[in-house]
Amino acid sequence: MRWEGRGESGNVEDRRGAGGGGMRLGLPVGGGIGGIVLLLLFSALTGQNPLDLIGGSTDESGTSEPGPASPPATDPQTRFMRVVLKDTEDTWTTIFRSNGSRYEEPTLVLFSGATNTACGLGQSAMGPFYCPGDRKVYLDTSFFEELDQRFGAPGDFAQAYVIAHEIGHHVQNLLGVSDRVSSARQRGGRAEANALSVRLELQADCYAGVWGYYAAQRDLLQPGDAEEGLRAAAAIGDDRLQRQTQGRVVPESFTHGSSEQRVSWLKRGLESGQIQSCDTFKE
Repeated sequence: MRWEGRGESGNVEDRRGAGGGGMRLGLPVGGGIGGIVLLLLFSALTGQNPLDLIGGSTDESGTSEPGPASPPATDPQTRFMRVVLKDTEDTWTTIFRSNGSRYEEPTLVLFSGATNTACGLGQSAMGPFYCPGDRKVYLDTSFFEELDQRFGAPGDFAQAYVIAHEIGHHVQNLLGVSDRVSSARQRGGRAEANALSVRLELQADCYAGVWGYYAAQRDLLQPGDAEEGLRAAAAIGDDRLQRQTQGRVVPESFTHGSSEQRVSWLKRGLESGQIQSCDTFKE
């Protein structure tokens, strides 16, 4: 990606090195890019109890140990994330304005290990996620290492896709999609709730693609960038993650969509640049 020297967003809150609180987790509505699937994957790979991960890690006094020192705000990765966030702000501001509304910019929170959110305790094992309660995207940047080394999806555009996907959940929140899906999930059974979650996640993938379309128009993308994003989408499909963690695929338990679905919807957004093409609830 051609990101050096471009404008950076000021909507970044850096909590790295601050440690987390001891409250229990209220799962974020709208999910993360890996969400609970990544939590189960982390549990399977480390042998830790998922309930322990959800509950938070504290010492006997009930306080969390401080995390590692925060990287400087001027380090390349932090500047890269600020640039990507600024570009999503420009894209969605333009799209919302063209539809007669105003885009409200979210905050990107960088943290290490765990952090308090309006949705409860956020932990790195959950993967990146969006919390509608405070309209913030939460990201432990160690996920980018996982994306590269464990999931085999390296590249700066793969990382940008992760951020853009979570911004997609913010867009859904502003448009009222998240509330409608939440209400419908409460009325239905577990299978229907999972199916609705899949549609929500696939739409966020498509919205990430819409951002990518406009980023390409601004000459931000380089040859091979789109392929990096598609490779990342495939790497974190429910079917691939389930096969890695439990050796079998259970489609009715999907919450984010298969690799094929995620690639398809991201690609649709990348090619169309139209939010109207991202109605996953009608197809």
